[in-house]
Amino acid sequence: MENGKTENGDTQPPPQWKDKVVELLYWRDVKTSGVVFGAGLSLLLSLTLCSIVSVSSYIALALLSVTICFRIYKGILQAIQKSDEGHPFKLYLDQDVGLSEETVHKYSDCALARFNTTVIELRRLFLVEDLVDSLKFAVLMWILTYVGALFNGLDLLILGLVGLFSFPIIYEKYKVQIDHYVGMANKQVKDIIATVQAKVPGLKRVKAD
Repeated sequence: MENGKTENGDTQPPPQWKDKVVELLYWRDVKTSGVVFGAGLSLLLSLTLCSIVSVSSYIALALLSVTICFRIYKGILQAIQKSDEGHPFKLYLDQDVGLSEETVHKYSDCALARFNTTVIELRRLFLVEDLVDSLKFAVLMWILTYVGALFNGLDLLILGLVGLFSFPIIYEKYKVQIDHYVGMANKQVKDIIATVQAKVPGLKRVKAD
């Protein structure tokens, strides 16, 4: 693997980015993970009560209140002390926050590769290249109709966020037990599929010519 590309030529995000995400989800730095989790959860819970326009406006107002008050405070302090420290946010104002062309190309290539892979896989499922895989996909969609009836999009996002910050550390702690039960479940599912394939004609991995 060279320059963030796989053997198939697909562009991948840099390893440092992945390492940071892993550290975040596994709570390696409790303070950072707690801040990110708390901020994300608060934002999603706010969206359940107010519109995204209202939430965005409140966040912007809160941030502006802090920065304006701090700017005035530092200005008064400099006037009293007769110091010339300059703008209190000069360090951040001088930083380059724009995205470079290289960064945009790198991540757009990665997104394009993922998109193309998804489109090819959906074409394979909807055009029944493999009958068993298409049936599995149909069962998944049927299950999702019930999930959609119980939860809306925001509920799923909240559950997903909680799961992202909970399951990795739970799995790390109880890896042996979880792997054992998952293995048993997979074996039972494979046995059921094999039994159905053996009894129902035409379900044996029929692929399009």
